[in-house]
Amino acid sequence: MTTLKSKLQEDLTAAIRGRDELRSSTLRLTLTAITKEEVSGKTARELSDDEVQKVIAREAKKRREAAEAFADGGRPEQAEKEKAEGEILAEYLPKQLSEDELQAIVAQAVEEAKAAGAEGPRAMGQVMKIVNPKVAGLAEGGRVAAVVKKLLAG
Repeated sequence: MTTLKSKLQEDLTAAIRGRDELRSSTLRLTLTAITKEEVSGKTARELSDDEVQKVIAREAKKRREAAEAFADGGRPEQAEKEKAEGEILAEYLPKQLSEDELQAIVAQAVEEAKAAGAEGPRAMGQVMKIVNPKVAGLAEGGRVAAVVKKLLAG
């Protein structure tokens, strides 16, 4: 068993013992998503810590999107619950890059792309190819794309 998955299971046990409903239900759903990922495909396999982290990130993103949808739909109490679940999941993910750190990485990638002859908005794909491996798991794709667009336009 991977160390991240075992940590999730230990934390689930502690949450159940501490009668923390929100944490235990969130961790249960996340562990279920991990198990589902492990048995999907032709053969069952054990996920690496990186793969487990991707599943957790995907679950956290679902919570953020659901929170926005509930807030827009006039259900603030449900939106708060989804936000709280997202915050619990964020504890298991690496710290996200700040706006300044992200801009510095993207600016360097834009310079590399320009040196390779790519200019303007059409260079987006090339810049994203340079940036994505550097920020994988540290910044959400939409955030990265927005910064790339802004720097290519400006």
